[in-house]
Amino acid sequence: MEFQTRLEVPAKTILLEEGKVSQQYIFIEKGCVRAFFNNNGIDKTVQFFFENEGLTSLDSFVNNTPSLSSIETLEPSVVYLLPKQYVTQLLEELRHEPDFMQMILQIFARRQIHYMNEFVSFIRDTPEVRYQRLLNERPHIVQRVAQHYIASYLGVSTVHLSRIKSKLAKGKSHF
Repeated sequence: MEFQTRLEVPAKTILLEEGKVSQQYIFIEKGCVRAFFNNNGIDKTVQFFFENEGLTSLDSFVNNTPSLSSIETLEPSVVYLLPKQYVTQLLEELRHEPDFMQMILQIFARRQIHYMNEFVSFIRDTPEVRYQRLLNERPHIVQRVAQHYIASYLGVSTVHLSRIKSKLAKGKSHF
């Protein structure tokens, strides 16, 4: 699509800054991206995104409100930025296509279910259980993402994450 901009960016590139209004939909061709927010000077990672995934700060993008999170590349990445006006135009042009609307609903439902599961897990499960689930269900995150970001995502210190990994390495599956 001629309206999107292709960017090759290094790791640690901020694509959206917390507090700014999201004006772009981001599609990842290559690389790893995280969404995070700052809590009293400490970054809290919310989610990781990889190749062939798209993201934006949805509330900010839809409602023109300041974003609650920042979006940053963790690896050298190739991303496409599609300005909001063209996203809106595309949605308008395709909204009468039943397959398109079904696909959009499925994408939103998957994302909503993911966030709901994360929310419940954060309340119900220990960090050890959350890490074990990450290893089992999304090992690519553990393979590609630096430990301090994984610790932030799990809500623990890097020292605690090291302890968890050590216990698992010793074969202690229950904590």
